[in-house]
Amino acid sequence: MSTSNSHVEVTDSSVSRTFSPPNTLAVNPFTAEKIKELVAALEVPFDPSQIEWRVMNTTKKGQPMRGQVVPYADQRAYTDRLNAIFTPAGWTRKYTIQTSASFERSKDQKIVAKVLVTCEVTVFGLGSHSATGEEWADDENALTSAEAQSFKRACACLGLGRYLYYFTGTWVDLDEHKRPKSVPQLAGWATPAGWLQGLRPSCASEQGRAPRTPAGNGGNSQQNGNGTARNGDVVREIEKMERVVGRRMYRGLLKSIARVWNPNEIRNGAVQQRVLAQMQAAERGLLRAKAAREKAGLASFAAVLGSLKLSSVDQVDNLKTLEEIVIALEGRASRTR
Repeated sequence: MSTSNSHVEVTDSSVSRTFSPPNTLAVNPFTAEKIKELVAALEVPFDPSQIEWRVMNTTKKGQPMRGQVVPYADQRAYTDRLNAIFTPAGWTRKYTIQTSASFERSKDQKIVAKVLVTCEVTVFGLGSHSATGEEWADDENALTSAEAQSFKRACACLGLGRYLYYFTGTWVDLDEHKRPKSVPQLAGWATPAGWLQGLRPSCASEQGRAPRTPAGNGGNSQQNGNGTARNGDVVREIEKMERVVGRRMYRGLLKSIARVWNPNEIRNGAVQQRVLAQMQAAERGLLRAKAAREKAGLASFAAVLGSLKLSSVDQVDNLKTLEEIVIALEGRASRTR
């Protein structure tokens, strides 16, 4: 079993191998704030160039043949992201391989066993998650497929690649080899740029799926005169953000996006979601600014603020200015390394 990571343990009934460089476990735990920053970095979508499309279902009749496609990323994209954030020495994975009892496949009434792979992904200082993958044993690529499936599912528990689960499939025309003649264009929320701007799946109606109702809302929603859902839970989440992003940013985003001073005055559910997404983007921006300030130093921080005629980040009331601060600080921080 091949992998680009230097920490791999593979176990089955006859094989047990462990590769670990020294001192990999002697890693200081991250602070709660750092963990939040790292998880946010893991959640960012993959670059569109790393996305491929898989045909999940096809039409039985009719011409041209059509198929339902969903996006996915090769597991190398996952390892590249983990290596970029934590370095190859900062994480490891372990596989356990088993063979299940035989099952009868309904499509051909053939008795076949399944290969089951469990992958445990550990990020030192952050935690471990495991997940399983399976494939029919008569497939010559069964082990590779089950391995990749289990690894990516475990990564999703850490937030990496999780956004891909929001896709339910899009129907496209297929060629004579049942390959897509064209693939859908990714919505803004499914790209790194859109995600970092605060876009999220619930705001992306262009993907052809209804926005998800926040879990556990207990039916606490209303309908306005236009039939657009208003959700009380979203309003409460917005209200909590005042303490997170500061009063100036909180009021600035409410005013610029919803033209209100109080989130309870927002009558449109889609606008509520957009306000919340922008405030969450502001939260991530403030965390990045703080991390960059620590690396660049207070003198650089003061210089950046001074260039924008600000004396404190608390005076920022929009994402554009916050982005300018973050970019400038990260640029200065990179030059001090």
